[in-house]
Amino acid sequence: MEWLAEYHLVGIVIGISTFLIIGLFHPIVIKAEYYWGTRCWWIFLLLGIAGIIGSLLISDLLISSLLGVFSFSSFWTIKEVFDQRKRVLKGWFPMNPKRKHEYES
Repeated sequence: MEWLAEYHLVGIVIGISTFLIIGLFHPIVIKAEYYWGTRCWWIFLLLGIAGIIGSLLISDLLISSLLGVFSFSSFWTIKEVFDQRKRVLKGWFPMNPKRKHEYES
């Protein structure tokens, strides 16, 4: 990985990886809400905490940065899972018929 620093590519790799991590979380939010509803928020909390701990313990700038991006994307996903429920209620996304009772007020 020294060649990344030598050719000044670390920033570009972090940027591309950040884009991919955030892009990966969009379908994860949709699937998580569909199959588990908002009950899965604590999984993203644990992933975020683990990412922060890993980011603090790893000295490599690239890996540490990517763990930080991953952890805060996990924290943001908590909010997005609850927002996804609202989007399902508005009819923008499909409702899981097995959990239809959870959407009734």
